[in-house]
Amino acid sequence: MANFGAKRIYMQYTDLQPKEVWTHFAELNAIPRGSKKEEKAAQFVADFGANLGLEVLRDDIGNVIVKKPGQNGGENKEPVIMQAHVDMVHQKNADTVFNFDEDGIRMYVDGDWVRAEGTTLGADNGIGVAYILTLLKDKTLNHPPIEALFTIDEEAGMTGAKNLGKGLLTGKRLLNIDTEDDEEITIGCAGGIDTNVHLNFRMEETPENTKAYYVSVKGLKGGHSGMDINLGRGNANKILFRLLFQGYSRFGMRINTVDGGGLRNAIPREAFATLVVDIQKTGEFEKHLLHLGEAIKQELISTEPDLQISWENTANPVEVVNVTSQVNIIRAIYSMVNGVYRMSAEVDGLVETSSNLARVLIKDGEFTCQSLQRSSVESSKDDIANSIRACFEQIGATVENGGDYPGWRPNPDSDLLKQGIEIHRQVFKKEPKVLACHAGLETGIITGVYPGLDMISIGPTIKHPHSPDEKVKIQSVQDFWTYLISLLETL
Repeated sequence: MANFGAKRIYMQYTDLQPKEVWTHFAELNAIPRGSKKEEKAAQFVADFGANLGLEVLRDDIGNVIVKKPGQNGGENKEPVIMQAHVDMVHQKNADTVFNFDEDGIRMYVDGDWVRAEGTTLGADNGIGVAYILTLLKDKTLNHPPIEALFTIDEEAGMTGAKNLGKGLLTGKRLLNIDTEDDEEITIGCAGGIDTNVHLNFRMEETPENTKAYYVSVKGLKGGHSGMDINLGRGNANKILFRLLFQGYSRFGMRINTVDGGGLRNAIPREAFATLVVDIQKTGEFEKHLLHLGEAIKQELISTEPDLQISWENTANPVEVVNVTSQVNIIRAIYSMVNGVYRMSAEVDGLVETSSNLARVLIKDGEFTCQSLQRSSVESSKDDIANSIRACFEQIGATVENGGDYPGWRPNPDSDLLKQGIEIHRQVFKKEPKVLACHAGLETGIITGVYPGLDMISIGPTIKHPHSPDEKVKIQSVQDFWTYLISLLETL
């Protein structure tokens, strides 16, 4: 598919309101900005501020801070920090032709939603960036001094927030524009830690009298590994290894390659394996895939109605994984914790601790596995990470933890929260849901650099972030804009 480019994207959204928000979102989405490759997007917001004649700062890690004085009655008020991240999660459907390093996101209107063609939309957190850019440009609204903080690399380790420069911000109140439901005000979040596994092993010659298969698990919804982890969705990696679990003992199955999942914070939607089976047992093997596949589909019928488990014959590979390593890897993957580990005993309906088996790769004598553990309780986060470590250290793999970041402890007595609730009642004509979430937000890290911040997280309604089904609600974008400018007027 051809890249539509920035002009085509802009033309699609001139009729949506608020026009400036959608225009800035489209401009941002024309820039490739995957995590750790978002420098062009960061420079875009820095240039945006500079072109307005505003003070622009860059810290050593690359975060951008744009400072705008208060206006129209807000000149002498205390500054407000407004924060969003410029990077986005890159996920696409297997049949979508798209280069995230070069192409702009191809957006389209679908009823009351804006979506992307076969990829993530980038509303997480591009729509938050767009709101802040609109506020920086506007000259009509009443608002206090704004310190706009645009962080980098939120989705792949929060390195922007972790390395945020000191002494650059003076505000004592922070609005994080990264919550994904306009009915909610978030006041706490989970912390997280990555568990990365590596094992080198010996490949050996493919046995004679075998038949090769390419096995696919596709059609899953995927989604955000924090916000969606409690929805009972399938994990393509776990499903694939369930299919392979008894492959050697029953059918003489030998693995050549496995390629499953993608980013650490996205529930895997697809997984694939190339393998061979004893030619005398191919009929039994195909029946096994059929019967177990149907059973798995029935288990997940309500949450994953489009799950596809299929196989086809392919050319025999030259080499396969040695038997001992194959059995050890399959057992370790099969036994590792995935999904909800513990629900909160204090907050009804809140996932306390979880794990997402995000990525599995077996190729050319090397096995790697990436997973992300989240918890609002530090000791529980360590516990689940250690349980996964134990799975893989028992097979001789090297296990490393990284990307550790703290949670954000709720403050129900926050003055900013009280103001946020009151304005929500006025604008939306109903009570907001005040809650902590299982996703990771940068707020807990930022307050470690700037202690004592009064913070809430808010935003318009976004569904299915971190997956190609991501979409943002058009009416919500307009309603939230009314809420945001009303809130700023009172601060």
